[in-house]
Amino acid sequence: MAMTGVLRPGHISLRVLDLEEGINFYRNVLGLVETGRDDQGRVYFKTWDEREHNSVMIRQADSAGIDFFAFKVADTATLDRLDADLNAFGVRTERIPAGEMLATGERVRFEVPSGHLIELYAEKSDIGNGQAYVNPAPWVPDAERGIAPTRMDHCLLYGPDIEKVQEIFEKVLGFYLVEHVVMEDGSTNLGIWLSCSTKAHDIAFVRHPEPGKLHHISFKLDSWEKVLRAADIMSMNRVSIDIGPTRHGVTRGTTIYAFDPSGNRFETFCGGYDTYPDYQAVKWTWDEVGTGIFYHDRKLNERFLSVVS
Repeated sequence: MAMTGVLRPGHISLRVLDLEEGINFYRNVLGLVETGRDDQGRVYFKTWDEREHNSVMIRQADSAGIDFFAFKVADTATLDRLDADLNAFGVRTERIPAGEMLATGERVRFEVPSGHLIELYAEKSDIGNGQAYVNPAPWVPDAERGIAPTRMDHCLLYGPDIEKVQEIFEKVLGFYLVEHVVMEDGSTNLGIWLSCSTKAHDIAFVRHPEPGKLHHISFKLDSWEKVLRAADIMSMNRVSIDIGPTRHGVTRGTTIYAFDPSGNRFETFCGGYDTYPDYQAVKWTWDEVGTGIFYHDRKLNERFLSVVS
């Protein structure tokens, strides 16, 4: 597919309860690269293989959770067009000036009906991944520290009115539905998995009465062996593991879920499948929702459903 419009997930801003504890976790256990700190108290990170300046920010707050999640768009003309399209669709937007975030251009911010702040941006500084842009080596010696994911991949958000959220993402932003889980009535969606690319999902939403909640932020690894290694590192560092290593039915990825020291859930995963906008969406019925989420156990972990930040 032509890569126009919204390209991919770009960054997430997370709240942590103890900044120094959070820095140690994201830098040394998860293995992200610290790239800067700003006068608002935010600390910036990226994965070792990402080229843009940042994909994860953390700041200290009284409660854990998500501030906002952002997508990169093709160029500034696209940013302007999508801003206008959102307004025409009845979604109020805010323009945040370039430089408010380190190394990041102007952003368009808006709130979706689930209570989450979503951002779009077109420009962010390329600081590289340690590889040359001419005749590079296949990997970077000493780049991998801790779990060392290759990218911040997607997030799962909990909140109400996910039908209205789906409308905005599909009709305005150009996403498409890849998989969904229906409730007992056979038609109402419990969860939706949406893509703007050829990935099985770039963002997902689950119906939940409280708005603006984070279920998890997900980081990609290259292999099942790396997922198992991540589990070892989590255990070595006494990280609270939610579930896994296991496999999803939805999107087919292999996965492990755990919590950062503040209680924000994160995922390290690999796999999944390639998809395209012309593919028919996959449906999971209520009686098989356990299989869809955790294919091996074929049952849900109650904490996985109810614990959010």
